[in-house]
Order: sequence, then structure tokens, then C-alpha cells
Amino acid sequence: MKKILRDDFIQKSGAILGEILETIEKQPVLDIKEIEPEKTVLVIVDMINGFAREGALKSPRVEEMIPEICRISKLCDKYKIKKIAFADNHTDKSPEFDAYPAHCLVGTAESEVVDEIKDIGGYMLIKKNSTNGFLEEEFQKWLKENPELDTFIVVGDCTDICVQQFAVTLKTYYNMKDKKSRIIVPLDAVDTFDLGQHYGDLMNVMAVFNMMGNGIEVVRGIKE
Repeated sequence: MKKILRDDFIQKSGAILGEILETIEKQPVLDIKEIEPEKTVLVIVDMINGFAREGALKSPRVEEMIPEICRISKLCDKYKIKKIAFADNHTDKSPEFDAYPAHCLVGTAESEVVDEIKDIGGYMLIKKNSTNGFLEEEFQKWLKENPELDTFIVVGDCTDICVQQFAVTLKTYYNMKDKKSRIIVPLDAVDTFDLGQHYGDLMNVMAVFNMMGNGIEVVRGIKE
């Protein structure tokens, strides 16, 4: 990477970030009646206690999403849309703990889906031991068993980590197969955390912009 001139970089970045934010804010709201239920699945990513309510990686930003994701989950039930929920479930040997504090160990309350979403139910639970749920064998098996699906609504956390990795990998999977797909990310149902240089609003904007550049369909929200 070439040497960056600090002042020039900050000035140009500020202007470009403003343009990116304006682009994101112009995205439409999706009417759920515009999609085909039999070809669609809701994917709930890591809405678990360890990111919402307890443990080293809990975030109030994640907890605040619970009502909106519950609303979308109920809406999908109404329209008979399938649902999957990913949940971090790590072994104590997880190399991921070299990058993050220990979290969401198998068998702990942290690794459980939050009660509000659990009470609605109706989803297939897939436990994952990495940031990218696409790689889990159980998801791969499920994907092959449901070839009619081509539309995925992805909600949850974190926008710049698990959500982005899953959405982009899924999109490139369908691209590889020359099969059209819609990977939909509603802005009011994804978020990330604040921690030091990890400024949540900035990380969200950059992750969303990256996903848009990779063919992900970003919408402001989902209505009926």
C-alpha cells in the first residue's frame, strides 16, 4: 500500500463518506408482498444473549434490534417464509479467541438465542463455530436440500463481521453457479458494536457500502 498523506486522506474521506451515506439513505423500503414466499428464507444472525445481554461482547446496539427482528420474524410466519437462526457456539479451543475475548461457549446462556426471538420460534437453529455461518456443514446440507430458494433476508449482527461475511459468501456462491439470487439486508435490522476505534456507525456504513458493491440488495426496512 502506498504511503497515505494524513490530512489529504481525512479531508477526502470525509467528503466521500458523506456521499456514501447519502446513497445508503436513498435505498427503498421493501414490501414483503414483492417477494415469492416459497423461494425466500429469513436468516437471523447471532441474535443471542452473548451479543445482546451478557458477556464480554454484549452491546446495547444489538439488544435494541430485538423488537424489529421479532416483527420481521412474525411477518415471515404470516407469509409462510422459512426461517434460519445462526448462533455462535464456540468450543474452548476456538482460535477466534485470539482475535476476540472468549464468548458464547457451547452450553452457556451466552450461546442461546434471546428469549423474545426464541418465543416466536419457527426457525431452524444452526450453531456455528466461526464468524461465517455459510461454512457450517449443516447450512451447506440445508442449502442443497432447498434448491428452490433464491431470496434471503439477512438480519442480525454484526453488520461488518458475521452478517457481511455470510451475505457476500452466499451471493458469490450463487454467482458461481450462474444462478440469480436476491440477498436482502434491511438497514433497520442489522447493527454492530461500539468499542474504541470500532465506531459502530462508521463500521455499519462501510460494511453496507461493501455489501452493495458485492451485489447485496440493501433496503431501509421491510414493510407489509
